[in-house]
Amino acid sequence: MWFRESERTLRGDLFRAAVIALSSLLLALNLKSFVRAGDLFPGGFSGIARLLQRCALEFAAVELPFAPIYLLLNAVPALISFRLVGRRFTLFSCLSILLTSLFTDLVPPISITEDTLLICIFGGMLNGVAISLCLNVRATTGGTDFIAIALSERRNVDAWNYILAGNVVMLAIAGALFGWDKALYSILFQYASTQVVRMLDPDGRRSTLFIVTGRESAGGVCAVIQDTHHSATLIEGVGLYNGEPCVMVYSVVENSQVRAIAQRVRETDPRAFVNVVHTQRLVGRFYRRPRD
Repeated sequence: MWFRESERTLRGDLFRAAVIALSSLLLALNLKSFVRAGDLFPGGFSGIARLLQRCALEFAAVELPFAPIYLLLNAVPALISFRLVGRRFTLFSCLSILLTSLFTDLVPPISITEDTLLICIFGGMLNGVAISLCLNVRATTGGTDFIAIALSERRNVDAWNYILAGNVVMLAIAGALFGWDKALYSILFQYASTQVVRMLDPDGRRSTLFIVTGRESAGGVCAVIQDTHHSATLIEGVGLYNGEPCVMVYSVVENSQVRAIAQRVRETDPRAFVNVVHTQRLVGRFYRRPRD
């Protein structure tokens, strides 16, 4: 039993590491193709590292490597994440940071297109896909994501607005030094990346369930929901179609859990009526899966 459990854990970790390696390679290719070709400044610490590289090249004629700057910037946020979020989450995220740093210095520059608008759109989309790959295996690409996740999970603080403000300051400096067109195009790049992450991030999508079932089946339906570590609210009612008493079970779950819950609810009560509504915003206590 212990051996089988260890084998499953090892397979999961190897898969997790493989996805992180693919994500890091995509990030590096994006930096050496779209970002470099458009002379853009991506958000977060990669944007700060890119800005420092451009300043050193422009004002001191020195070409700094990406890896040391990026690793140094991530040192303190990684320590914060290690204490507040989790050991395994931080270690896998550090693997992403290390591989991204190495791949960025090793991958040669690639010229795909010279159209700046296409660079912003498709470069931002590729950046969002790479970030989402990491998020789907319970890791992050590092940088400001460390701070945002730590504050949101342990301190219930929404830090994304502060990070956005930091990116605005960084882009303002870049615009003043190297031209406002680069800063404005970088905003398009970051917007495209953010939209892809919001669409693919498994933790960013939630659904509200309205399940109408019989009184005798309500306990089984609630047990199905509780198996997902979420709770529910029961509302007594009467069905207008047949005039029989019924119960409406109200709950909010992760979007990825909806299909399995609906299938088990139908097995518990084949006559159950399930309405799924996309949840735009949620305020209050909500169970989050541990990132470790």
